[in-house]
Amino acid sequence: MAKLVGPLRKELADSLSSCRVLVVGAGGIGCELLKNLVLTGFKNIEVIDLDTIDVSNLNRQFLFQKKHVGKSKAPVAKESVLRFCPSANITAYHDSIMNPDYNVEFFRNFQLVMNALDNRAARNHVNRMCLAADIPLIESGTAGYLGKVTVIRKGQTECYECQPKLTQKTFPGCTIRNTPSEPIHCIVWAKYLFNQLFGEEDADQEVSPDTADPEAAWNPADAAARATASNKDGDIKRVSTKEWARSTGYDPVKLFNKLFKDDIMYLLTMDKLWKKRKAPLPLDWTEIHHLEFSQEEACGTGLKDQQVLGVQGYAQLFHRSVETLRSQLIEKGEGAELVWDKDDPPAMDFVTAAANLRMNVFSMNMKSRFDVKSMAGNIIPAIATTNAVIAGLIVLEALKTLNSEFDQCRTIFLNKQPNPRKKLLVPCALDPPNPSCYVCASKPEVTVKLNVHKTIVQALQDKILKEKFGMVAPDVQIEDGKGTILISSEEGETEANNNKFLSDFGIRNGSRLQVDDFLQDYTLLVNLIHSEELEKDVEFEVVGDAPDKAPTPSVPEEGKNIANGNKDSAQPSTSSKAAAEDDDVLIVDSDEEPSSSTMEASPESSNRKRKHHGTDTDDAASKRKRLDQQPADDDEDIIALD
Repeated sequence: MAKLVGPLRKELADSLSSCRVLVVGAGGIGCELLKNLVLTGFKNIEVIDLDTIDVSNLNRQFLFQKKHVGKSKAPVAKESVLRFCPSANITAYHDSIMNPDYNVEFFRNFQLVMNALDNRAARNHVNRMCLAADIPLIESGTAGYLGKVTVIRKGQTECYECQPKLTQKTFPGCTIRNTPSEPIHCIVWAKYLFNQLFGEEDADQEVSPDTADPEAAWNPADAAARATASNKDGDIKRVSTKEWARSTGYDPVKLFNKLFKDDIMYLLTMDKLWKKRKAPLPLDWTEIHHLEFSQEEACGTGLKDQQVLGVQGYAQLFHRSVETLRSQLIEKGEGAELVWDKDDPPAMDFVTAAANLRMNVFSMNMKSRFDVKSMAGNIIPAIATTNAVIAGLIVLEALKTLNSEFDQCRTIFLNKQPNPRKKLLVPCALDPPNPSCYVCASKPEVTVKLNVHKTIVQALQDKILKEKFGMVAPDVQIEDGKGTILISSEEGETEANNNKFLSDFGIRNGSRLQVDDFLQDYTLLVNLIHSEELEKDVEFEVVGDAPDKAPTPSVPEEGKNIANGNKDSAQPSTSSKAAAEDDDVLIVDSDEEPSSSTMEASPESSNRKRKHHGTDTDDAASKRKRLDQQPADDDEDIIALD
């Protein structure tokens, strides 16, 4: 990689000491980045992170110590970094970057924004805010031994959302135990639970609430009262999950009440966790058992694997699967262990049931067995040295950006193994904006196919505008000549519309909606196509070039290899299938510098790609975005934590 020899030029050094930069995220990459920034000469830094410090962070997030467990990451990171440079002016926020307080004017206070994030939604949001504020953004991520850094500049490069991305499979490990916010968090928790109950125990796969988390700041007397559970239902004893389960004889009802009632009640005592999050709702076996529900509710409708049962149905499935797995353990004899396999029906039933019950507790839409199976996968660890390398590359790209050397900026990939030219770091020319991007195009526009007689306004808002298109607070106006307001971001203004069908408002084939998100300073024109021929269980489809249709890969460019100091560069070394399983970073091993779009797997370019030996687990990572473009059903095997 390129070396900075000697001190920085005075003009650049002065620029660093006076410019203001924003670091979003104070975790694995964020800790390394903050240290690098102050040691490089940056003096005015603001850092924001909503997370608190977990014991599992301490092996790589070196700014934190055991005494910090449970405290907010950003303020502790600030205190630790100031020891490197006491004269630095650092402001820390324990908050979500998606809070409306951090609007476009807030972002315009900075000369540069650097992402060290752990989730897709926040990355999308920061991308849009930087585009709206016209501020350069340096995006980054790591995946085990793999890493990537790229630079985003309005009108000059692809934005974060220019290329289609598959379902994210990366998240902070501490989220799984205490504050899941996405179905994948619950699915991973359920797989951990299977291993803790029936398989090989792993201390890093604990599923009970983190009792050492001082973020709770609960009143001990109140906690004792609220978290107490009867012996009949199974009490909260902080012992091995498997040991506790054995002591109950793997009683399904006791397991149910511990996992979905007692542990959840314990989480509720951690008051601070729920100040800015929706609190979970405990489930009680007796109450569920006495509810009236039909056989259809218990069994679902349609194809078995595509059924989404109600909470009662999943409670019954949990009960049956525990009994089956208990019998398998007994048959294998004393000390036996089961191995989770997504193709083993009882194991898959257990994970499906447990995951969906937890989704219900945390107010998420539940998933079918098919969906759970496609999302479940293996776990790979976060690597401290990868974070350190990527953080260093972020600073190098930041220096080029601030020194008005934007033409020298690159997307840089960190590989697990050297390419044939013995290079681990491979740079790619930055790609120009995708003219079909529904975010950074001059007039963002998409076409959505749906059934206007079956799609309700609430689904349009939650599943299409927020979940699919990443909006935070959309306002929707029908282009019908009257300016009919369909959805308002002002609370209570259009709630009466939520359960009405789109057709009730005169929306039909060819109708157009103007959607504005004033927080993101973002406007999107949505063209609607009415269709009664969507596939079963498919509520809508996005058609046309964006966001589902991948643009044709650009032709590789020649250019100087900034990372390696010569022209030794590369093409991706993964096959199309392998790339579909990777979560952001591809292995690179050819000799010419490509543009970053050619780093992405596509059917047209798969013949140029091959997989390195030993990269079977080079998949998804913690805090990364997806570059591959393969179908989601090919993407089911790896989940990485950070």
